[in-house]
Amino acid sequence: MTFELICEIEPPTKPDLKHVRHQIGTMSTIAHSFLIPDNHIGRATVSSVAVAHEVEAMGGRGIACLNSRDRNLLGFHRDLLTAAAYGVDQFLFVYGDKPTSGNRTGDLTVRSMIEEARAFSPDLRLGAAAGLRSLPAWKHTADFLFLQVSYSVEDQLRWREEHPADVPVYAGVMVLASERHAAALAAAIPDIGIPGDLVRRVAADRMAGVEAACEQVLALRESGAFAGVHLVPVSRYRDVEARLSAVL
Repeated sequence: MTFELICEIEPPTKPDLKHVRHQIGTMSTIAHSFLIPDNHIGRATVSSVAVAHEVEAMGGRGIACLNSRDRNLLGFHRDLLTAAAYGVDQFLFVYGDKPTSGNRTGDLTVRSMIEEARAFSPDLRLGAAAGLRSLPAWKHTADFLFLQVSYSVEDQLRWREEHPADVPVYAGVMVLASERHAAALAAAIPDIGIPGDLVRRVAADRMAGVEAACEQVLALRESGAFAGVHLVPVSRYRDVEARLSAVL
């Protein structure tokens, strides 16, 4: 069975896809598909459906992330219609980060998005995010699961053993870019558990986070417990590609 790398793209916050195309071109040597976030970390970005279409146009496979935070039912149906027109048929549904301004709509949940998308077309491939603490029964209705980013292979393997699922599960791996990045992650995800030793190594060597993430990818592949990884290289995608293309 192929161990898949789903590489996350940094979505554009301006109407310019040049940086997106560079990420796709660079990581296409290691990526089996690309995840495009939706209004990343609460900021407005170019539509994930539009960027997924760009991925497909460049010969890749795109997964458009859609969050329940920013859309009502009508807006969600618009997104599904747009995706159908563009030929985008893979989605990851998430709750969404806290917005930097405004409020959540509150009209949709991840569960209702899956139900609505199934009614729209049975041919869509739909995913949901899973936290490290539990796995609600309804999430087994998804076609695949993205396990929360963790810096502990042991925690990820323990979750996999405790929560058997009959669908592909992709473990979250994120490059730790800096001490500031570590602080931001800890504030946003209280239970993420970033090792202090890793933070110190990253502070002393800017490549330490890249090397740790690549080692984690290889360890997860060796375990055989996951269908692949959801790899978040942040701005270090060139370095990640250089490391992994030599060993995968």
